[in-house]
Amino acid sequence: MAVKLTIVGMGQIGTSVGLALAEEGERIYRIGHDRELRAARRAEKMGALDKVSINLLSAVEESDLVLLSLPVDQIQETLAAIKDDLKPAAVVMDTGPAKMQVSSWAAELLPEERYYVGLTPVLNPLYLHDIDSGAEAAHPDLFRDGIMGIVSPPGSPSEAIKLAADLTRLLGATPLFADPLEMDGLVAATHILPQLMAAGLLNSTVDQPGWQEGRKIAGRSYAEVTAPVMYPSEPSTLTTAAMLNRENVMRVLDGALAAINAIRSDLSNEDSKTLEERLNRAREGRQVWLQGRMVANWAADETTSVEAPTSSEVFGRLIGRGKKKKD
Repeated sequence: MAVKLTIVGMGQIGTSVGLALAEEGERIYRIGHDRELRAARRAEKMGALDKVSINLLSAVEESDLVLLSLPVDQIQETLAAIKDDLKPAAVVMDTGPAKMQVSSWAAELLPEERYYVGLTPVLNPLYLHDIDSGAEAAHPDLFRDGIMGIVSPPGSPSEAIKLAADLTRLLGATPLFADPLEMDGLVAATHILPQLMAAGLLNSTVDQPGWQEGRKIAGRSYAEVTAPVMYPSEPSTLTTAAMLNRENVMRVLDGALAAINAIRSDLSNEDSKTLEERLNRAREGRQVWLQGRMVANWAADETTSVEAPTSSEVFGRLIGRGKKKKD
């Protein structure tokens, strides 16, 4: 009997998950749902789904695993909508930010014997510079050679956590087990902060005095630095992510402002030597980081080793899992 996986949200992440699991054939039955039916139909046409379900509740009622690949501002309402239709032992996972808050929602809303595990996908380094979004930007290898952050609330069954690790391996990624608070801090620094800084630069230049001429000469640097503000599909998504993770976001914003003020101080003091040292340190840091991401061999030193399972091992455990006591 095939395991039923329901993907809710057929954007880049959700569609890529479906594409990556296409080779699993009859072992995984992939059901897709999206508020926009056209998005789900497009994913089905791409080969990411075996079935499109128009009704959300029908999409999840028989599923063993439900993956919420949604903007964070839609997760709470979706959990509330599906909670009574999840079958016993079903596992709900999400791919959004703000894991502390989503964990809290899951604890409040999910009935007994329905479990939550959070995922934080990190993309294949080959796609680091892609700015496309939506199903059109989906790839079967989108997660290959990347990290998948895995967070779980205290007391989560080991089977649910293992399932997340096994799914991660099937997607071609390496699991990184982290505390929800720790993951929120990492996301604040590496995802939310660049988007907010892009917004800050735009708001300090666009429609300000001199922009009428400045817009004509703004080039590659301006385009690259401001691009992150466009990554969320809607400003409300970034707003919610920042607000739900505001303590971490304020902390990393303070750090960024301090670094910018240090550069300003160098300029004010006409200290070209110190300024050049700061810039060299920044360049070297980026080169080391980018080289590591492209080589993608640092995961073994930083993550818990989990042997890659076969599809029969993964989903055989899932099919055979009944009521489990919490650890």
